[in-house]
Amino acid sequence: MAEENSNIFDVRVITPDRTFYVGEATMVEFNTTEGEIGIYKKHIPMTVIIKPGVLTITGEEVKKAALHSGFAEILGDSVTILAEVIEWPDEIDEMRAMAAKERAERLLLERDPKTDIARVETALQRAMARINVLH
Repeated sequence: MAEENSNIFDVRVITPDRTFYVGEATMVEFNTTEGEIGIYKKHIPMTVIIKPGVLTITGEEVKKAALHSGFAEILGDSVTILAEVIEWPDEIDEMRAMAAKERAERLLLERDPKTDIARVETALQRAMARINVLH
């Protein structure tokens, strides 16, 4: 449990399949549907919808993961992320992510009326999150 008078707060990241991360941090950053957010201890309480991007957990060391979607509950002394999918860098196949990026970009350029643009844009964002967490 984080100390009362420090700048450390608790972080939990949970998926339907596993507890991805439980620990402490001095800052957490990720993308929301409203833009990128940085969270410190005593942040105003809120719930946000997560958009694909890189989750950065700063504590004794900096940890990064590709966060694809979900919700986050932000309280003054804790952040809980309920993620549909999240991956550590060593869980990502870079060649597969690059292929997914290229495929999505091609579909967006083709402008086929049968293409579900929102779905393709989300696939592109997920591929970019995977690539960005590796570099």
